[in-house]
Amino acid sequence: MSNNMHTEVKQLIIDTLELEDIEVNEIVDSEPLFVEGLGLDSIDALELGIAIQKKYGIKMDAETQDTREYFASVNALVNFIKQNRH
Repeated sequence: MSNNMHTEVKQLIIDTLELEDIEVNEIVDSEPLFVEGLGLDSIDALELGIAIQKKYGIKMDAETQDTREYFASVNALVNFIKQNRH
């Protein structure tokens, strides 16, 4: 997997959610984004989902279990984006 894509996704998370106290290198690719790890919540997921849709042209269905799995970690998000971007 491309480290560049991981860095891009981490920066998108920081910028979208205005996480001013976190640097890209502090986000671990395999750590959970929600609850443990970064500690994001459902509002953050919605904002991040919209940002990913706009940036990568990807459609997401917020109600599916699959979508929840895509937001499990940076690794999961990068895989999802690579598989679905247009």
